[in-house]
Amino acid sequence: MPGLRERPTRAGRPPPRSESTYRAMPAGPSIPSASSGGHAPRRSLVTGGAGFIGSHLVEVLLARGDEVTVIDDLSTGRRSNLPGMGHGVDGLRFIEADLRQALGALGPGERFDEVYHLAAAVGVRLVVDEPIRCIETNVEGTAALLRFALDHGPRAGAGAATLIASSSEVYGKSEKSPFAEEDDVVYGPTTRSRWSYAASKAIDEYLALAYHAKHALPAVVVRFFNTVGPRQVGSYGMVLPNFVASAIEGKPLKVYGDGRQTRCFCDVRDVAEALPRLLAEPRCRGRVFNLGSDRSISIRALAELVLEVLGKDAAIEHLAYEQAYSSGFEDLRKREPDLRRIRDAIGFAPRRNLEQTIRDLAAQMAGERAASPGAPGGGVKRGTHP
Repeated sequence: MPGLRERPTRAGRPPPRSESTYRAMPAGPSIPSASSGGHAPRRSLVTGGAGFIGSHLVEVLLARGDEVTVIDDLSTGRRSNLPGMGHGVDGLRFIEADLRQALGALGPGERFDEVYHLAAAVGVRLVVDEPIRCIETNVEGTAALLRFALDHGPRAGAGAATLIASSSEVYGKSEKSPFAEEDDVVYGPTTRSRWSYAASKAIDEYLALAYHAKHALPAVVVRFFNTVGPRQVGSYGMVLPNFVASAIEGKPLKVYGDGRQTRCFCDVRDVAEALPRLLAEPRCRGRVFNLGSDRSISIRALAELVLEVLGKDAAIEHLAYEQAYSSGFEDLRKREPDLRRIRDAIGFAPRRNLEQTIRDLAAQMAGERAASPGAPGGGVKRGTHP
């Protein structure tokens, strides 16, 4: 593909994938594999596959025997997130490019059984600072991806099973709790760029559901609720990596507002293991699913838990929202998912508790600090949190 930086891993017959690559990945629920019984390996495409959630999903797909193509422009993802740094791993092809450019360059012979669309502009800080980039990336990228999935399924006339990543932000500032998939959504005025991300992800959902209704594309929409864990960085407003980085560095943990706003945090490894199961279940197609934990914790209590789990004695400071964002910034007091639909569909239940996630995230950050002593927080950029 001219102009694209492609990292095919089968060329030259590299050594087969080492089991040590996956030794830290706990065994999850079994997922049917197309490669069993002598069939050809399942071909999967993951957009945003070098990102936080995407890279964990790539590990799950490779472990079950898929041939995986990753498209990522590395604007927020990192090549180091991928097994073998994106090359040298049998079954993994990495294309570093803008999503729309990459999809346009893939020829008609490129066919996929499954497509996972995780490429997006995410994070409160990015949404507030760069709303144009956020809206265009999310809406235009998803529209291009859905057209591609419809024409590049496993055989002519059959679209690829497609999972569209959405967000709990879609619910807006509704005061209902917990949020269920069929609830109304409530946004603030268009003069507040804060709500542009929520609106753009809602458009993504409308597009995916319309492709399912009009073209029978086997599409599933997943709304993530505060996914956390190893490889997450705090650059764009993610609260847990900011707290952990501050604790490691012995700096104050900064809590915005009164700290009594509550969230539910789910380990990225539990999330990644659930995605192929949702896509494999025919009953899930044409539907929207919340995905996360329903264990609620206040942001102040989260800061205290990080210090307790890591055995640190740093201070906790409270800052007004106006010091981090523009005047009039609106935040949700409570964000909790109703998980009944996903439990009924695939029996989903998080297996890792928040304490273990904090320890694993801290260990990963400490390892990066040791490898790059000059980088604060082990190369984790500092940012703000919702």
